[in-house]
Amino acid sequence: MGKQLYIIRHAKSDWAFRVSDFDRPLNERGFENAPIMAERISSPQLIPEFLISSPAKRALTTAQIFAEVFNYPNRMIATEPELYEATVPEILSVINNLDDNFQRIALFAHNPGLSEIVSYLTQNDYINLPTCSIVQLDFPHADHWAEISQGTGIIINFLYPKDGKSEIL
Repeated sequence: MGKQLYIIRHAKSDWAFRVSDFDRPLNERGFENAPIMAERISSPQLIPEFLISSPAKRALTTAQIFAEVFNYPNRMIATEPELYEATVPEILSVINNLDDNFQRIALFAHNPGLSEIVSYLTQNDYINLPTCSIVQLDFPHADHWAEISQGTGIIINFLYPKDGKSEIL
């Protein structure tokens, strides 16, 4: 069957608040873009079965907005501290330890780690992921999340708020 992973960068955050990087909230544009982007992958055959997020406020808020669109309970969103300021090995470790009962998972986190993990998993040149972008990766030969490694993924879709596409996947 293979596994599918949505790599989702948090929506646009607000630098105006005097808070730590970890506690930085979304800005108005972030709150506008997140539900629109979630709608683009909200058909029954695309909705992720499981959501996992960095615990940083901007990532978790983005995950919660997506969850609302998907009718996925907020309390079911897993948070993984390792996803905050994560490197490729740290993100890969999280992916490799995901529950094999799920075929399609959405992972919410930050750059530069997300752009780097997409390049690593697909062996593509570096693709900068704008805020609130979604990269849908397919791992056609992976029956277990632990099998995912360098070059095993294929980019199925790359969506971002200003991509000019209005249609849903």
